[in-house]
Amino acid sequence: MRLSMRLIDGVQPPAESVSFTFEGKHLTAWPGEAIASAIMRAGIQTMRKTRIQGNDRGYFCGMGLCWECAVHVEGQGVIRSCSHPVVDGQIISFADGPFE
Repeated sequence: MRLSMRLIDGVQPPAESVSFTFEGKHLTAWPGEAIASAIMRAGIQTMRKTRIQGNDRGYFCGMGLCWECAVHVEGQGVIRSCSHPVVDGQIISFADGPFE
């Protein structure tokens, strides 16, 4: 399956892809791609919400230090999405639960 994603001119993406779900949206990623990267390429910037005010939070340091990109992965718990690869079939949601 060839992915229709934002690409850099001259860069050829892998022919294979993996599928995952983030906040109920079905997305695709390249094998080995970081969760944060796949979510951002899909045009999504919010990876979690603050507990008290529900403010949007997302990718920040890219080194696994700040926890701003924290997400909840079903079966694993809360992880840093910038340093964990997408696995086919993963169900991922906001780290601090849904907010209305």
